Amino acid sequence: MNKTAHNGVLRVTCPSVRGVTADITAFLSRLGCNIRDSAQFDDESTQHYFMRITFRSEEGRSLQELEEAFAPLVAKYKMDHAFFDERTQRKVILMVSRFGHCLNDLLYRWKIGALPIDIVGVISNHLDFQKVVEDHGIAYHHIRVTPQNKAEAEAEQMRIVRAAGAELIVLARYMQILSDEMCQQMSGRIINIHHSFLPSFKGGNPYRQAFDRGVKLIGATSHFVTADLDEGPIIEQDIVRITHAQSADDYVALGRDVESQVLARAIHAYVHGRVFMNDNKTIVFPPSPDSYSAEVPG
Repeated sequence: MNKTAHNGVLRVTCPSVRGVTADITAFLSRLGCNIRDSAQFDDESTQHYFMRITFRSEEGRSLQELEEAFAPLVAKYKMDHAFFDERTQRKVILMVSRFGHCLNDLLYRWKIGALPIDIVGVISNHLDFQKVVEDHGIAYHHIRVTPQNKAEAEAEQMRIVRAAGAELIVLARYMQILSDEMCQQMSGRIINIHHSFLPSFKGGNPYRQAFDRGVKLIGATSHFVTADLDEGPIIEQDIVRITHAQSADDYVALGRDVESQVLARAIHAYVHGRVFMNDNKTIVFPPSPDSYSAEVPG
């Protein structure tokens, strides 16, 4: 057996039942794993249990060995689970239209290593960001979308996603509504970002509408994409305060900043396995000390 110690993560979802925490921790101890960080939550409303553990395999057991030995507990508790190496970069496709603030922010975080992702392509219905993306050495796919060719365009998008082996699609201000079929194919694997105001403004130029109404809070919401427009399970949110002395342009600038930060935090949580679906909402555990990067605003 390879005796080199290495780190791993275990995430578990199962029906609420007594003893599951004790059995999981005892299993890891028995197989020579030292628990470094643990978070768990038992939701009484849905009767489901959620757990995420980071551990160090002091005896050098591989994740495959742990997976095989864990099978009896999986059967006993009817678990959905995954062992993974937190250092593994998830393959991600970004989709963007003509607003580039989230795209540029993610490219920068990816470049400096603040987000452990492998951006395997960018899809856009416009050509605005082709040069900046290709200058980063990333494939840029221009797919024009019209009401007449929407089905064919989405089929090509999904072909690119599959060919690249992407595990996650990030809508970095992609301004086309995805079809129900695409949402179902990638259920739980598409993340979106949008502004959120109190009160809410829809339609053209929402920031100008907010300025005209004297809004004092601008926010952003990142969520999983479902067939219900902008109503998928929420992953991350934040707000910034506005004063009467700020202009409509200030509203736009502050809105772009908070959107970029919220989207980055949502992706960070997802790729580290900290996000769990829980009916129509999510459980999001805080970052473990070894996974958090100061480059992702807290």
